[in-house]
Amino acid sequence: MNPLLDFSGLPRYASIKPEHVAPAVDTLLSENRALIERLIADPSPPEWTGFAEPIEEAHDRLARAWGAAGHLHAVDDNPAIREAYNLNQPKLIQYHTELAQNLRLYEKYKALRASAGYASLSAAQRRIVENELRDFRLGGAELPAEQKARFGELQEELAQLGTRFSENLLDSTNAFALHLTDEKELAGVPADVLESARRAAEADGRAGWKLTLHAPCYVPVTQYAHSRVLRETLYRAHVTRASDEFGHALTLAREYERQANANLQPPPHHAPQPGPAGPAVPDSNAAADWDNTPLINRMLKLRNEAARLLGYASFAELSLVPKMAQKPQEVLDFLNGLAEKALPFARKDYEELQEFAHNELGLAELSACDLAYASEMLRLKRYKFSDQEVKAYFPEPKVLEGMFRVVQGIYGIRVEPDAAETWHPDVRFLRITDGSGEMLGRFYLDMYARETKRGGAWMDEALTRRRHGGALQTPVAYLICNFSRPVGQQNGKPRPALFTHDEVLTLFHEFGHGLHHLLTRIDYAGVSGIRGVEWDAVELPSQFMENFCWEWEVLRHMSAHVDTGEPLPRALFDKMVAAKNFQSGMHTVRQIEYSLFDMHLHHDFNPGGPGPRTPLALLEEIRKRVAVAFPPAYNRFPNNFGHIFAGGYSAGYYSYKWAEVLSADAYSMFEEQRGASHGVLDPEIGARFRSEILAVGGSRPAMESFRAFRGREPRIDALLRHNGMIPA
Repeated sequence: MNPLLDFSGLPRYASIKPEHVAPAVDTLLSENRALIERLIADPSPPEWTGFAEPIEEAHDRLARAWGAAGHLHAVDDNPAIREAYNLNQPKLIQYHTELAQNLRLYEKYKALRASAGYASLSAAQRRIVENELRDFRLGGAELPAEQKARFGELQEELAQLGTRFSENLLDSTNAFALHLTDEKELAGVPADVLESARRAAEADGRAGWKLTLHAPCYVPVTQYAHSRVLRETLYRAHVTRASDEFGHALTLAREYERQANANLQPPPHHAPQPGPAGPAVPDSNAAADWDNTPLINRMLKLRNEAARLLGYASFAELSLVPKMAQKPQEVLDFLNGLAEKALPFARKDYEELQEFAHNELGLAELSACDLAYASEMLRLKRYKFSDQEVKAYFPEPKVLEGMFRVVQGIYGIRVEPDAAETWHPDVRFLRITDGSGEMLGRFYLDMYARETKRGGAWMDEALTRRRHGGALQTPVAYLICNFSRPVGQQNGKPRPALFTHDEVLTLFHEFGHGLHHLLTRIDYAGVSGIRGVEWDAVELPSQFMENFCWEWEVLRHMSAHVDTGEPLPRALFDKMVAAKNFQSGMHTVRQIEYSLFDMHLHHDFNPGGPGPRTPLALLEEIRKRVAVAFPPAYNRFPNNFGHIFAGGYSAGYYSYKWAEVLSADAYSMFEEQRGASHGVLDPEIGARFRSEILAVGGSRPAMESFRAFRGREPRIDALLRHNGMIPA
């Protein structure tokens, strides 16, 4: 039996092969089309059980099968699964487009909405029907026939371009490798990073160390390497991935590698430069095929065309229809207002960094490749601790134990080991139960970086909670990160993976998304968990969880020095808290810069028209208004911006800051009610957050859920206080 068509339990990852994808997709699409035709042809008035529920069930089966294939494409990419995914993706796009444009089906949903029985449906059921009607309109159901066809073509091409964008980014990331044999070049790089790099080189059959652009290597090297040439070599390659500049960056890296390994040192603080023609390296020839620039331009034009077909002035207007924010100007006003508050702090942060870099590091000019290094050195001097010192106190088992302790304290749930087929030996499977032992949901945990895995961290659905007849399908989630895997031995056993505090924050963030999916009490898939939640509110539960990583009562129970077992010292914790808002102004304006770029790009930017002619020119214009640090001309940030070109955040990147207002204000309730007996892990407030935010999923508007929890409208004060921009 095709494992993608087996819906009796969990996905059978050990059995799924690329050749299973097409038959499964073809079978399910054929069955779904036949079902839709039968339901449309049925002359009886539509009602939930006989009409909407069968469609929900059919689409859940399709989502499970295609979701498993798409998941493998993201975490275990190889030529065969990539080909299967890309060949079948257009079939899915075509199906969903024809569904959204099916006027007869649209009329059936309108008849259900107008029926006498509609009022007796639950709030969740009514919300699903309202969302369906909205999505028919946004899917082009009301367009003339010729415009429907064009709209369908646009959706299919946009989906293919987004997939290609992501693949180009992964391929260019994997194409870079810097092999060094002189340890002096790596001065300052942490020992565990060096050990990972040595093992990577050994796996290639080479001596020395292999450096890559994957986060577990790239981030600490650019933070700690004393060699400015090394930092610039990695930085240049990283910020030019999937662009016209990447081949040049590869050539420079090969020249640096040759000179460094031959002890032919370039002048201090100057990266090597090739001759006039620049010797081409094999990877740089392929780099032209990975350039995302034409994809970006094409996507912007197609998105704009799709929006105008539906009667919207811009893609941003279309994108905001299902979000909390109503108009692009509302978002721009929010971002510009926040920038006005953050810029004085950001300018002060940057001036301090420039002064330190000049006086203490001997850098006459603070370049973009120096920012991470200079910032870490300044933090080390000012607060007397480093990320690496803190990292030793966060071994993976203790971090997980502490994270699960938090949710047990505030939600009364337990997280326990479970077993399932997985796609890689590193993957774990766990279950969540309530106080009575009832299983609420389960999740896969895949934490380490691999070359076959796209970068970043995310949560996704494997199964969504829904009830069919008397049977309840409990939810299952994927929690994916890209941390360094364990390295070395300790007392004859593998040494555990160690996490920086930033990585602990990332893990809590993704677990917050997972809990939103897993702790839902809604029995209808369309608004269960994260489904149906406005995009600019979906980050609320994830950002909310990050706050617990700054509480002493939490960290002292989730830390143990990897060598001594001692918990995090209170003195070190106090230093971490003192440094919590270190450069928060710079970090805030950087996020605002990205958000403004995204919103303007999709609202009032016209490729080829008046004003800025390229996305890079637009970005530079925005930087002049809100940035304090400016990258070099070769920087190609848009080509790496997968969130908005391949990740669903187009005209929605602002949602990180928008939701941060909600999450900070929600968490402030725990701070205000902090008690001697339970501290910040208040089970009463936790139960309220669970019932009013997590449990309801998308069954009601996010603002209603926030008001039900907080008892009022959201305020920005907590966010500013958490970022050190108003007094605590």
